[in-house]
Amino acid sequence: ELEIKKMAKTGNKEACKVLAKQLVQLRKQKNRTYAVSSKVTSMSTQTKVMNSQMKMAGAMSATAKTMQAVNKKMDPQKTLQTMQNFQKENMKMEMTEEMINDTLDDIFDASDEEEESQDIVNQVLDEIGIEISDKMAKAPSAARGLPSASASTAATISDEEIERQLKALGVD
Repeated sequence: ELEIKKMAKTGNKEACKVLAKQLVQLRKQKNRTYAVSSKVTSMSTQTKVMNSQMKMAGAMSATAKTMQAVNKKMDPQKTLQTMQNFQKENMKMEMTEEMINDTLDDIFDASDEEEESQDIVNQVLDEIGIEISDKMAKAPSAARGLPSASASTAATISDEEIERQLKALGVD
């Protein structure tokens, strides 16, 4: 534009026309460049979107294949049966553990009570002046045979007995 103004001041109309034509062409070329640049940017964005869609489709395909493989290998009936067997065996174990704990509680409670009663008897006898603690320690006790009988009873309970008890409770 400055060149056109200089040429106009000097009175050179031909140079002004040529420069004006070049200016118009330059502006058109600039607009075309902007248009092409925006189209290239748009195409780049579309390419990125298509690429991410293809990656997502690939991931979905791999997931579908994995799910098919899992479904083929995982039989719902076998899984249910395994879970039921686990529940049954777990119940057996709980019942056995409970019976053992009850037996142990009985053993330790009986021995604590026996010791307490023996201490009281010894105290009373000491107060009276009679010393028969040596004779009492050697005397047979009815409770001494009890713990081993209880432990052997708990140890001989069979799986069949536990299963019968489970069925009686309504657990399959």
